[in-house]
Amino acid sequence: MLVSYELDSDRKLTPEQEQMLIDASKQPIVFEEECPELTDEELAEFYRVSEKRREERRKQTVTLRLSPQAFYTAKSLGKGYTSVLSRILENALKDKDTIQRYL
Repeated sequence: MLVSYELDSDRKLTPEQEQMLIDASKQPIVFEEECPELTDEELAEFYRVSEKRREERRKQTVTLRLSPQAFYTAKSLGKGYTSVLSRILENALKDKDTIQRYL
């Protein structure tokens, strides 16, 4: 039986909730045929893929010179404007017509 609760991190657990967690930790893990336990090799492969993806997503620090107009317009977007600029640039670089227009 699956039981779920939404806990408020600002409030302490009730004794009943604490006991439920203790009881749940004593329950055996039962793997189903459709979802078997992963082998050490499979877990290692997940880790390898995860590390590779993390490397691919790691942002690079660059220096970029912008016109004053572009800079102030971007900055007017507020907090996180550099992330917005990054997404705009990524999308523009995916569009060959946009690239050709500015070459």
